[in-house]
Amino acid sequence: MTENQNQPREYEAVLGGQNPPPLGAAVLGGIPGVKSRLASPIVEVKIAALSEALKYGDAALDLIIGVLQDKSMAVKFTAYSLLKDRDEPNIKQELQKYLPIFDFDVITVDSYGKENRRSRHYAHFFAEDLGNGVVLEMVSIPGGTFMMGSPATEEGRDNCESPQHQVTVPAFYAGKYPITQAQWQEVMGNNPCLLKREKLPVVGVCWPDAVEFCGKLSQKTGKKYRLLSEAEWEYACRAGTTTPFHFGETITPELVNDVNYDGNRPYANVPKSLYPEQTTYVGSFPPNAFGLYDMHGQVWEWCSDRWHSNYNGAPTDGSSWETGTDNNRVQRGGSWFHLAVNCRCAFRLSDSGGNSSRWSWMGFRVAVASVSPSA
Repeated sequence: MTENQNQPREYEAVLGGQNPPPLGAAVLGGIPGVKSRLASPIVEVKIAALSEALKYGDAALDLIIGVLQDKSMAVKFTAYSLLKDRDEPNIKQELQKYLPIFDFDVITVDSYGKENRRSRHYAHFFAEDLGNGVVLEMVSIPGGTFMMGSPATEEGRDNCESPQHQVTVPAFYAGKYPITQAQWQEVMGNNPCLLKREKLPVVGVCWPDAVEFCGKLSQKTGKKYRLLSEAEWEYACRAGTTTPFHFGETITPELVNDVNYDGNRPYANVPKSLYPEQTTYVGSFPPNAFGLYDMHGQVWEWCSDRWHSNYNGAPTDGSSWETGTDNNRVQRGGSWFHLAVNCRCAFRLSDSGGNSSRWSWMGFRVAVASVSPSA
């Protein structure tokens, strides 16, 4: 039988999603196409297939649920993002199985530090077993768009916090707490702190130390751990708020504790308080709406970015700003040693990051990407 020259041969079939597809090729579409691409070893192919699966409605749900077991955190998180708002009991059960949920109260206050709202929130996380009973909890941070920097009307703002600009941050995971002494000990095999307590944040860590920790943690777990970019840090700290602090207009000893910032120099209309000059156990005070603790005060947290004196030319995709000639690195969050005004969401600090930067108020938290342009 003569072969029809206009009929694509079986081996010419390609997977849907190529635009345009090769000339003369049959495109494998529909649920079979999605299923075929989800079997690919390439992460980007799987993520594209998941996005396409939405077109097929409930018929593709089982496929998306199955991807929650994928080894790739990026693929798993994409599947979670597609399922998280559904109300079916079986889906909620699967989400809880592969991405557990924890619940917490979120508190906001006015400029006098008076509580004006309290609401119950939930967040997904996964627990990384580091060995010897030491666990690293990583909280899912949903992607979104926010205004980075501070408005001209914000008390205590600095010129380096401008211009305010819109940034879109892809979803990722962030450490629930700053890295603790126990976690550092388990990964690095030592403890640089003078006051040794497992649940205190590790301090005295310079920028190369933090980067080395991320490298060793990645080797230990098989995931690509890293420092947060500066945009990721502020986005994660704000957690959907636009006020100077994620708590609202100020911070108080009940929310952050005067141990976690210099209570002798408060912010807004809050009175002075005691100043014991030390860190506290991580998680001792309420988290923000994303479920992250100790974002204000406690320890300065290293970010991956080079320092720039303002945001002119800054990336708008949430990635780390690596261009430029300044070798200083960015720190965020304030510390137990510094003013309350320096603990604001938008406040930025520059430091050389070298061996001379091993101060007792310097620490960090880690991130692991889901779909991140800096990955």
